[in-house]
Amino acid sequence: MSKNDPFDPELVRELAKLISETDLTEIEVEKGDLRIRVARRIEPVQMHVSAPAAPLPAAYGAPVAPAPAMPGPGGAVERAKAGAGHPGAVPSPMVGTAYRRPSPDAKQFVDVGSRVEAGEKLLLIEAMKTFNEIVAPRAGTVTAVFVEDGQPVEFGEPLLVIE
Repeated sequence: MSKNDPFDPELVRELAKLISETDLTEIEVEKGDLRIRVARRIEPVQMHVSAPAAPLPAAYGAPVAPAPAMPGPGGAVERAKAGAGHPGAVPSPMVGTAYRRPSPDAKQFVDVGSRVEAGEKLLLIEAMKTFNEIVAPRAGTVTAVFVEDGQPVEFGEPLLVIE
């Protein structure tokens, strides 16, 4: 670098090397009237996202095809379909696995003919390793139960009827 030519190509090379060896995107050096700025251009990363293998739940805005009806003991699927429009039906508030008893060796919370009070525990639904108590929304008599112990349930699916 001479007095007549203040530009120093070796300094530029050193700055460029420093940028390439680090995570820096630019560096600027100033000495007197000389100012050198070296920057690297970062290209945006292109990501290729494939379509999901299964439809997203309705909560994400994608339509969900109904699951095929699984035959249940004693026609539980048919009874559940019939109970969907019943005014005393208690719908599932979430997707999960229904349990009618607190533990495998315990008796069921309720059965057909059980008298329940508002707020009384009817069953449990396990969702994301959390057991959620499903309680009676009103007092009455359980006239139908549509789920079996360990059965998967969908949001809005009728669980039982209280009249």
